[in-house]
Amino acid sequence: MKIMQTVAAANGLSLQASERPTPTPGPDEVLIRVHAAGIITAELDWQPTTHKADGSPRSNAIPTHEFSGDIAACGEGVKSFTEGQAIYGMNDWYQEGALAEFTVAPATSIALRPKSLSYEQAATVPIGALTAWQALTTHGHLQPQQRVLIHGGAGGVGFFAVQFAKSLGAYVIATASADTIPFVKSLGADQILDYRATRFDQELRDIDLVVDTVGGETLARSWNVLRSGGRVVTAASDIPDDAPHKIKDAFFLVQPDGKQLSEIAGLLDAGKLRTFVKAIVPLQDAEQAYNQSISSALRYGKTVVALAP
Repeated sequence: MKIMQTVAAANGLSLQASERPTPTPGPDEVLIRVHAAGIITAELDWQPTTHKADGSPRSNAIPTHEFSGDIAACGEGVKSFTEGQAIYGMNDWYQEGALAEFTVAPATSIALRPKSLSYEQAATVPIGALTAWQALTTHGHLQPQQRVLIHGGAGGVGFFAVQFAKSLGAYVIATASADTIPFVKSLGADQILDYRATRFDQELRDIDLVVDTVGGETLARSWNVLRSGGRVVTAASDIPDDAPHKIKDAFFLVQPDGKQLSEIAGLLDAGKLRTFVKAIVPLQDAEQAYNQSISSALRYGKTVVALAP
């Protein structure tokens, strides 16, 4: 099968076309013929891309861990899916990813593809939507009428978080760049701050929950706006080893969840949730998606690699 794999380059990792044997699904796994894969541009710098789960070095990883496609085969014990079904989902960061004609994932990490979405649209959903939902509910315990601040409201997690928070009955405040403010407003945000023009921690107080997707100084200043007992959760990937304890406690890593993806598919098909494709590129141009050299009419949404018609 055709793949794109990481290789060492002068300025970090780059991608190289190669070929590998088609993998075989193990017990409780499915083999997926990949139609489209969603890109997270920072993934080439992440620890699971360069190291194995035991901490030893990893080379020639196949990146991209959210996808849509068709089930090509089911491993032993899989009873919830059958060959030929259209699905979407994600797999573990340490597994080989979806910049390949085929990938393997646990059956519990996928769901039937939303009927209203194309394969390319569906590939933009799993990681962003699951991260947003788990940040708000599993870790943030957001309740109706509470005030939530979402950093990066136009980002791949942020635009889902704005929609979910609004549907949960919260008062939604988001930070965004000036040119994406109309977009974030269209998602239902009650208040939007231009992060370049306004210091959010000078404008806001008594926030119940901060959902951070930015990290760095933005995350460090987020505790300044909380009410007593308020919470910060972050999915930012740049948490240093010497970070303060409260920052480490705020961090979480999204967990694959096929049941949640089924619920999210229902919201998408009912028109209660929207997703956005920024650009679509073929497999051979995947590196351009990572270095963000692809021109696009949209300033928001996720870039997708298309592997099959």
